[in-house]
Amino acid sequence: MMNNSGSVHERLVRHLETAGVSFRQVHHEPTPTSADAARARGEPIGCGAKALLLKTGEKFRLFVLPADRKLDSALVKRQLGVDRLRFASQEELLALTGLVPGSVPPFGEPILPFELIADIAIGTLYPHVAFNAGSLTDSIIMSATDWDRVAQPHRLPLTESKV
Repeated sequence: MMNNSGSVHERLVRHLETAGVSFRQVHHEPTPTSADAARARGEPIGCGAKALLLKTGEKFRLFVLPADRKLDSALVKRQLGVDRLRFASQEELLALTGLVPGSVPPFGEPILPFELIADIAIGTLYPHVAFNAGSLTDSIIMSATDWDRVAQPHRLPLTESKV
């Protein structure tokens, strides 16, 4: 578990304020799924930035993809040159982040202690991104450009192509 002061949500808000970016916070009913979150925020599901903690080989990494897309595991394994890829269990997620599934924000260091890898499609179809910000009841909506600048993800194709 992380030892930084404050909750993940508080640290994230401070980080964004320090970076000088504008963002909107939305408090809503608990949203365990991307579809629930999009409805609660009044945003299209595709602008949602879904953060997934995966174990790649021996290392955990945080992956971010548009909420309306699915991870292409075979593609990710090829891109990273790893044989094994799996989702973190609820217990691992809680131990490593203090968070529950669906509440993980799309930020690595210094918010969460992981390398951040984002799908190349994030921020291309919508001018903003929306995400649960360390809880199932708090979301942040911000410009995709600002998110990219502040989060500084590595960019790779991670998702199944849309048909």
